[in-house]
Amino acid sequence: MINAARTAATKTQHAAATTDSFVTGLYTNQLVLDHVYPYPSVLDQERTENLGMLVDATESFMSTENNADQNDRNAKIDPDVWEAAKPMGSFGLLVPEEYEGMACNNTEFARLTEIMLAEDAGFSIAIGAHQSIGYKAILLLGNESQKKQYLPDLATGRKIAAFALTEPAVGSDAASVQTKAVLSDDGKHYILNGSKIWISNGGIADVFTVFAKVPEKQADGSIKEKMSGFIVERKHGVKSGPPEDKMGIKASNTAEVYFEDTMVPVENLICNVGDGFKIAMEVLNNGRFGMAAGLCGTMKKSMKTAIDFASQRKQFFNTEIHNYGAIQEKIAMMSLKHYAAESMGYLLCSSMDNKADSYQLEAACCKIFSSEAAWWVTDEAIQVCGGTGYMRSTGLERVMRDLRIFRIFEGTNDILRLFIALTGIKHLGGTLDEVKGLQKAIATMNFPDIWIGLGWLQKHEAGKRFGGTKMNESIAERVDPRLSHAAEKVDRAIADFQFTVTDITMKYQKKIINPENQMLLKRIADSTISLYSMAAVLSRASRAVQRGDHSADHEVRMAEAWVKNQTEEIKFWLKQARSNQSYHADLTAISRAVIANEATVQPHPLGV
Repeated sequence: MINAARTAATKTQHAAATTDSFVTGLYTNQLVLDHVYPYPSVLDQERTENLGMLVDATESFMSTENNADQNDRNAKIDPDVWEAAKPMGSFGLLVPEEYEGMACNNTEFARLTEIMLAEDAGFSIAIGAHQSIGYKAILLLGNESQKKQYLPDLATGRKIAAFALTEPAVGSDAASVQTKAVLSDDGKHYILNGSKIWISNGGIADVFTVFAKVPEKQADGSIKEKMSGFIVERKHGVKSGPPEDKMGIKASNTAEVYFEDTMVPVENLICNVGDGFKIAMEVLNNGRFGMAAGLCGTMKKSMKTAIDFASQRKQFFNTEIHNYGAIQEKIAMMSLKHYAAESMGYLLCSSMDNKADSYQLEAACCKIFSSEAAWWVTDEAIQVCGGTGYMRSTGLERVMRDLRIFRIFEGTNDILRLFIALTGIKHLGGTLDEVKGLQKAIATMNFPDIWIGLGWLQKHEAGKRFGGTKMNESIAERVDPRLSHAAEKVDRAIADFQFTVTDITMKYQKKIINPENQMLLKRIADSTISLYSMAAVLSRASRAVQRGDHSADHEVRMAEAWVKNQTEEIKFWLKQARSNQSYHADLTAISRAVIANEATVQPHPLGV
């Protein structure tokens, strides 16, 4: 038992040592700071100058040639504007020059997406769906022949792409697609049958990345269906329905797509049969960074509307309303959420540009945080503007409608929270052999093993690495001295987080995946997101101080305020995760009663 425990510890320590993900490290009791401190810079002088020109051109185009309100009212993008964007290179920002693309890195792409999202989410989503996910599988995973055949037309906008995964009975459970792809008798084509729903660009796309199950006969004679990815052209026989009538992003085309004996050449299989789920996850994980950083532009635009109104509107003592504490709190919290989202988003982009091996959990954290922060900021901007904010003329009403989808598509925030927590706990799972060994030792009164197990547990729960050494370093050691006090709070929050994750892993083991534990997992995920946000903010503020930026004092103040706010939130979430199961049980019981009653259970207070 002792040897098994030591072997498990060694394996887990090795896994922790080889990850380059800060978020994964939170779960494996190691601070992984290489992609966090110092706050990275991936733009040399030439790239900075080129990006500056692209930013100016994109801002001018979006503000003078594109009309977001008109697109929203007409529920489509002006065709002339759509065509005018193509010579700018907007349809192939990440594509290498050899395939007629702009060869931007992820950071440059995110900055340009930020501008487009700030001005017109519908337009931005149409172009984003085209390149962030539509043909991303070809760009990332396609073979050379596929890249040469498709990328030039897609990068220039001569052809439009779409990503076809979601089905009528399949939402977040991507592995359960029902569309079938059967190899033809002559072995030259896959015959597709099925349908996909809510496909961005579905009604206008020429090229689709489609996911379908391929039935294959096994050695024992049974049939196994393997999810696979395909490049499917409309001319292969793809049909689409009318545009969906949506709450927001009305200008972007969303439609159902049908495959009826659609003949797809076998050379259009992406990677291998059975690689479909991995392809879909790679595309979605890789595409989330653009949304996370892009939504910072939306926040900034909404904040500007609120700031302008609060600076001019006078009430009561002939005083501008920004002088009142109620408004000051709103403006300050808008600024803090925007600063945190921006710091996280561009930290993620830089990590990807610096060739991080693992960034999936960071991408999920950023997508959740930015989409919820943008909704909150815009809602508060409307509140600051009062009745004026509710009017269509301010633009906030359209932005609010557009923003609602971001918490749903490319992975709903609810599912992504489970993904963060369960993936993190899976990395911790190697320690379960030790945990079980300790529990067995206690049950059998095996004192030598009890002491060994308790010694390991004490080290683990104290936030130390396996083997008895201290944690490799602390955030307080990496930030500017002006921020060391705030960083110490984050270090303590990390230790509390690691204790809690270990505690619930020991308590629930494999049962942690059970549906009734999802409220607990949400608290763990929210704590994870918060820890990443604080690490990003402290790193960015430290850079501002060390460079002597004119905003350094302001950024230090914001970083300290954010840490104060978030460490208190984490205390509450972790306390609930550890001990407040009765509250979760109450919520479960209430929900079940309402569902069983098919409505509220209590009668109307008037009795009639």
